[in-house]
Amino acid sequence: MSIYEKLKALNIELPAVAIPAAAYVPFVQTGNTVFVSGHIAKKDGKAWVGKLGQTMSTAEGKDAARAIAIDLMGTLQNACDGDLSRVRRIVKAMCLVNATADFTEAHLVANGASELINEVFGEQGRHARSAFAVAQIPMGACVEIELVVEVA
Repeated sequence: MSIYEKLKALNIELPAVAIPAAAYVPFVQTGNTVFVSGHIAKKDGKAWVGKLGQTMSTAEGKDAARAIAIDLMGTLQNACDGDLSRVRRIVKAMCLVNATADFTEAHLVANGASELINEVFGEQGRHARSAFAVAQIPMGACVEIELVVEVA
């Protein structure tokens, strides 16, 4: 099953690339490596605001991370000139989780993105990852994720 067939089976429609909210670009390619800038969680088109361990559960954070993965794939599709079949490997994901000092489940929140990426890209989606709990994320968003990707 192709990447696009998997997306269709999951009822996922990739969004257009979001316009950055600050002085950066959505992605940069150097050689065969694409660095996709951090994407924050959004709900109803606005920053998905919350703090894990205080106003949000781990399950809600996981849902937010999954939503980010969809946005990241939309940006990656743009980086690949509209063709995700150019993706050779999702190399690394970095997940920042807006959380209280005693929140210890950032890795479980990050699974929301990792599991979807693995499901869509198969073996090429299996990636290295870091997941951190942080004091704050821009606009009060609950989760932010960036990717490093090898393309053809």
